Amino acid sequence: MMALDNHDFPPLTAEVSLQLQQWPGDPSLAVVGENGVLGCHDSGRVYRLASVTKLLTALTVLSAADEGVVSLSDQAGPTGSTLLHLLSHASGVGFDDGKVRAPAGSRRIYSNTGIDLAAAHVSSRSGKDFKDEMRTRVLEPLGMYHTRLVGPPSKGGEGTIADTALLAQELLKPVVFPSARINALSSLAYPGVAGFLPGFGHHTENDWGAGAEIRGHKSPHWTSPDNSPTTFGHFGMAGSFLWVDREAGLACSALSTVDFGEWAPVIWPDTSTAVLRSYARTTQKPGSTAGIRTPDAQR
Repeated sequence: MMALDNHDFPPLTAEVSLQLQQWPGDPSLAVVGENGVLGCHDSGRVYRLASVTKLLTALTVLSAADEGVVSLSDQAGPTGSTLLHLLSHASGVGFDDGKVRAPAGSRRIYSNTGIDLAAAHVSSRSGKDFKDEMRTRVLEPLGMYHTRLVGPPSKGGEGTIADTALLAQELLKPVVFPSARINALSSLAYPGVAGFLPGFGHHTENDWGAGAEIRGHKSPHWTSPDNSPTTFGHFGMAGSFLWVDREAGLACSALSTVDFGEWAPVIWPDTSTAVLRSYARTTQKPGSTAGIRTPDAQR
């Protein structure tokens, strides 16, 4: 895959640009279709990814599982919890303190600790630092040469909008990784489990896959009301998000210099609505070459 420079991106539509102007700070945003980047505003920064890092961590763990280094059914975390419980926030372990708050599989408790435990499980089996696991299993194969893990696997990534656009495209239409791996990331694990979605309240069906949140019918939510229920992705407290809506044929990544706050639950859905209106499947131009990936492309 080939990393992209600023000049490779077409501009955003006027409607999406207007929405992006409502964001505080200095954000960047990319809209991605199945054949590449459809529109982008790139401020040229390296941003904190915060919890969007969890998508990269989950893909790393799933890669290790595909190779037999670990199994999603491995006991990991609290008693009764498996690696899959940890990835899907169903292990019962608390947000950041490691305390067990519920039996495994009974509640969806969003947990940084759980994701860090999943990463540690991989490292304990492979004997390699998780930063190196992520680099060799995910970042380098995707051409994400400006992204790195500088902190905990749950929230310690940093990268550029160009790199997150590459990730978004792979999640939308897998080319580098097996489709089954992306399906595991985005397919419901442990149906019907209720829980709290940080910043957006309690939901009786708080759906997650093995690393990605699934929109379902949650309201309020950080994506647009017009996003399909199968939309999946993640947002981060650094003001970042990445969603993939296969029914619309679109993915969107946004990175910010201003942390999540009262602004985000209002501005994020409005921005995503503008993206859907501007770049729905019917508006994508056949044969667009912006950002098209070739598996053997060089850095």
